[in-house]
Amino acid sequence: MNIFESLNETSGKMLDAGENYVEKSQAYYKLKIFQQLTVSISLVAKGLVIGGLLAIGLFFLAFASALAIGQWLDNLALGYLIVAGLFLIATGVIYLKRAAINTIIIKSLSTKFFDS
Repeated sequence: MNIFESLNETSGKMLDAGENYVEKSQAYYKLKIFQQLTVSISLVAKGLVIGGLLAIGLFFLAFASALAIGQWLDNLALGYLIVAGLFLIATGVIYLKRAAINTIIIKSLSTKFFDS
């Protein structure tokens, strides 16, 4: 009978340990999901704010550059065409390098997402 009591006590301890493990795992995954959500949301928010301000700055810089080039060449339309051509060339280069940009982004985000 002593063996049965010992076996019952040991199985009870194992059950308690298993329940404790499940509870701790749930708490860990809740915290991990919260961390990933906050990192992702803050990354998107920062990207929108910085990207928006950068876009406004580039717009005014392009406009001022086009005016300056147009006045320098005594032809405003030519200044606008030159600036538009520069933007088209930059867009083409970025389009051709899109795979490298994807790789950089994936490497950057994977360290944040898969850290232990």
